[in-house]
Amino acid sequence: MLTINLTPFPQLETNRLLLRQLKEEDADVLFFLRSDAQVLKYIFREPASGKEEVIGFIQAIQQAVSSNENPYWAIALKDKPDELIGTICIWNIRREHYRGELGYVLHPHYWSKGLMKEAIQKVIEYGFDQLHLHSMEAVVDPRNLASVKTLESVGFVKEAHFKEDALFKGQFYDTAVYSLLNKK
Repeated sequence: MLTINLTPFPQLETNRLLLRQLKEEDADVLFFLRSDAQVLKYIFREPASGKEEVIGFIQAIQQAVSSNENPYWAIALKDKPDELIGTICIWNIRREHYRGELGYVLHPHYWSKGLMKEAIQKVIEYGFDQLHLHSMEAVVDPRNLASVKTLESVGFVKEAHFKEDALFKGQFYDTAVYSLLNKK
C-alpha cells in the first residue's frame, strides 16, 4: 500500500512558480478564490462565507498535511513568494490503488499565461516520482474548456463522461474524468 511522508513539506519550484505550504497569511486571497463567482463557475461548491471559514479551511489543510494525508500547495510567483495566486493539490488519494486526484484553482488575473500547466506538470512529476502514484485523475465540469485543454496538454486523457451526476443548487450537471498513467 502507498505510504505518504510530507515531512518536511515538499516545496516545489518551476521556471516561474514556487509551490509552497499554505499559511494563514494567504487567507484574503484564498477567500477570493473560494468565493468569487467567476472562479467558482465550474466548481460545484458554495462560496466561502467569510475569512474565518477560510482560516478554518487553511488549518484543516495544515492538519491534513501534518498527518500525511495529502499534499496541498499554495501557488506563488517565484519573485513574489508570499503572494498567493492559486492552489494545487493531490487529494482523494486511494492508497490501495496508488491513485490520487488532482485539484487546482488559479486567480483570474493569471489565467491564459501557462502558469497552471507549469504547476500541474511539477505536481505530476512529484506525484509519480516521490509519492509513487500509478495514476492521477482530475474530475472536471466538461464545459470548463480551459481546464480540459490544460489537462490534455500535459497528457491526461478523457476516461469517462457522466451525465447529470452532480447535483448543485437544485440542478444536475455533467462531470468528466481525465486520467494520466505513470509510464516510468
